[in-house]
Amino acid sequence: MTAKTIEIVKSTAPVIKEHGEAITAAMYPILFERYPQTKELFKDSSADQYKKLASAVYAYAANIDKLENLSSGIETMAFAHVKTNVKPEHYPMVGDAVLSAIKQVLGDAATDDVINAWKEAFFFLADVLIKREAELYAEKA
Repeated sequence: MTAKTIEIVKSTAPVIKEHGEAITAAMYPILFERYPQTKELFKDSSADQYKKLASAVYAYAANIDKLENLSSGIETMAFAHVKTNVKPEHYPMVGDAVLSAIKQVLGDAATDDVINAWKEAFFFLADVLIKREAELYAEKA
């Protein structure tokens, strides 16, 4: 991840804290409309799943320059993803929905620089999760 991406994502942490639940609440309808096959992944999720995701997105933004602070959260997320059968091919779908929701909720404040930084940050985290989930899937096999 570039230093510029880290700087931009970190600078958006207050906005994510304020609008995170609106963003994640908007993300799920976008995700399910564009990628209906992802509904199955959330069939057992709680009604406040969007709040959990908003909290995780904010934690990521606030700690993007100190990723070691997120290790237990990443581990928890990886275990949950394996339990619900999340696969690497799902990440681009979720990424598309998250970025679209950011743009929808933040409007003009979601500049190209902000969207591009979040895209890089999302796929950086996705790679971390995909690697950890691969280890967990291998352990289950």
